[in-house]
Amino acid sequence: MLDIKFIRDNPDLVRENMKKRFMDDELNLVDDVLNGDEEYRKLLQEVEQLRHQRNEVTGKINETKKTGGDITELLNQAKDIPKTIKEKEEKVSSLKDNILAAMRKIPNLIHESVPVGKDDSENVEIKKWGEPRQFGFPVKNHVEIIEKLGLADFEASAKTSGNGFYFLKGDLALMNQALIRFTIDHMIQKGYDYVEPPLMLHEPILSAAMDMEGFSQSIYRTDEDDLCLIGTSEYALLGMHSNEVIAENDLPKKYFAYSMCFRKEIGAHGINEKGLWRTHQFNKIEQFVFCRPEDSYRYFDDMLKISEEIYQALGIPYRILESCSGDLTVWKAKALDIEAWRPTIKGYGEICSLSNCTDYQARNLNIRVVRNDGNREVLHTLNNTAVATSRTMVAIIENYQNDDGSVTVPEVLRPYMNNKEKIFNV
Repeated sequence: MLDIKFIRDNPDLVRENMKKRFMDDELNLVDDVLNGDEEYRKLLQEVEQLRHQRNEVTGKINETKKTGGDITELLNQAKDIPKTIKEKEEKVSSLKDNILAAMRKIPNLIHESVPVGKDDSENVEIKKWGEPRQFGFPVKNHVEIIEKLGLADFEASAKTSGNGFYFLKGDLALMNQALIRFTIDHMIQKGYDYVEPPLMLHEPILSAAMDMEGFSQSIYRTDEDDLCLIGTSEYALLGMHSNEVIAENDLPKKYFAYSMCFRKEIGAHGINEKGLWRTHQFNKIEQFVFCRPEDSYRYFDDMLKISEEIYQALGIPYRILESCSGDLTVWKAKALDIEAWRPTIKGYGEICSLSNCTDYQARNLNIRVVRNDGNREVLHTLNNTAVATSRTMVAIIENYQNDDGSVTVPEVLRPYMNNKEKIFNV
């Protein structure tokens, strides 16, 4: 969330930022925060005054006792103070919760370079790489190809787990592992530290990292201990340094994490097609950076470059889209998507999402940097997909399919697949 002091000092700027995000109907949130904050600080002051009064009366009672005086009136004065303090403290706590709830709905300040637009239809294409392959035969979608090759079973997974799950078999399962190993090696070469995070997190960590209004549509809850299955390792990596102060000389902290991810995918998208493109469970390697505020856009460019290198090495044509203001979730200041070419739909589909969250998420979890001069401030966080294997395999299978039904293995994956060049019918 934004700094409360920033909202106090710049209410018009905060409202203007919300207008750019087409949140005109929610501008009252700024007034809710400011009015609540004014009342909160007033009540806090009253509580402090009451505590001071209580201490004074207690002191007078003790002095009067020593001199043998009458303390009846003083006891009457002291009697109601604790009750009043408790009542006001309860109001303070309730106000604080309400203020924080409103603040979490006020979005991050968008970067000046972000194009203004209402929704994803107004996102801006900023780059294309690679020429889509021209096929001399009718192209098949990835489901047709892998079922013909006996490399996945969607019917069996529907019986065991329901729609949106899958069994990977044989060379497709090996390709999944090959993508993971190739990406891990590439990220290590780039100087990022490898992490395998827990697959379940406490709900407060998730609430600091994502939009809680969409929580029930995307996150699987367990029955006990407020634990939830992660939808991306971004959440775990962010929470890893919660309530920590990191020395300036120890930044940046550049991580990448492999994990299984779990998403309900309820709502607008849903699991509306058979296959690997949109599923409840998938494998992903995520990039994550904690850094000084002045460095975050340098690492934004660095993380994008890494993802581009991965997909260029795989030989998959792609484009990069800049998210417009109306398509940015509340915690993002700037975001780009990489979309892979899919010959079966004659269009592009999202495979990577890069975000600079500036200090928005880190403030929620109280993650700070202590400068070399001793000053402390909230640091910046960034995240980006390195590879989501299921969608990447869809792009590989559809772009590398052959007329005889086989699939050519991208050259960079062959060392991880026993030097296999093609996948044939099993």
